[in-house]
Amino acid sequence: MSARRHIFLLSDATGETAEKMASAALSQFDEKNVRLLRISNVRNKSQIYQALDDALQQRALVIYTIVNRDLARLVRDECDALGLPAIDLLTPLLGRLAAFFGRSPQQTPGLLHGVDEDYFRRIEAMEFAVKHDDGQELRHLDQADIVLVGVSRTSKTPLSIYLSHRGWKVANVPLVPGIEPPPELLRVDPDKVAGLVIDPQRLVEIRAARMRNLGQDPRRAYADYEKVEEEIRFSRALFRRHPWIVVDVTGKAVEETANEVLVKLRLK
Repeated sequence: MSARRHIFLLSDATGETAEKMASAALSQFDEKNVRLLRISNVRNKSQIYQALDDALQQRALVIYTIVNRDLARLVRDECDALGLPAIDLLTPLLGRLAAFFGRSPQQTPGLLHGVDEDYFRRIEAMEFAVKHDDGQELRHLDQADIVLVGVSRTSKTPLSIYLSHRGWKVANVPLVPGIEPPPELLRVDPDKVAGLVIDPQRLVEIRAARMRNLGQDPRRAYADYEKVEEEIRFSRALFRRHPWIVVDVTGKAVEETANEVLVKLRLK
């Protein structure tokens, strides 16, 4: 399996334009192991320096849509200095349009999207996802558009946040072997619930890495293969007892898993 490639999308607005254009271009390549990282509301030099430092660590391609000429020039110059490949999607177009119309652009970020109903819906969804992460606020579980269920480290939180950026109200509920799921979950419309599973060996690797990052012994039960396998069996048995969809997250990017969840729940 090829190493994952990273593409950083820098924008002084939402970044949706850069993401849509990048996704459209990527559809022409048979390359599955790519991760798009959208960095929105980039409005000052320190944000640019931080983003490009992160991009350098990942040896990423940088795609940017920044209307402020000084900041766009800074991104270009910094990428040149760091040896990062970069594509400016906006400045050449703005230059051509300025010449065509005979006047300068406004250089105001976010005019394309504006502050409309959709914007407030996404903000509400993101707030909902944060409040309902990891089994919090179960009394409002029925208000979710999507409920994600799975054992620890099956990408519940990243997936919740990603989907909330798309405007979906998402809650996630952790599963622990031997403990019955909360009754609030069982009362939720089953057409809203997605069970997440993962290959046990991959989950062991993820958990062991997490524990090493925290300075803990990766050989503890949390990352023990037999214990992990038991957790996965427990979750699969639970999912079989309920008419929930099941999504295997093994080796998938968050974007890919999110798309599968939406398709299986018939939300897309």
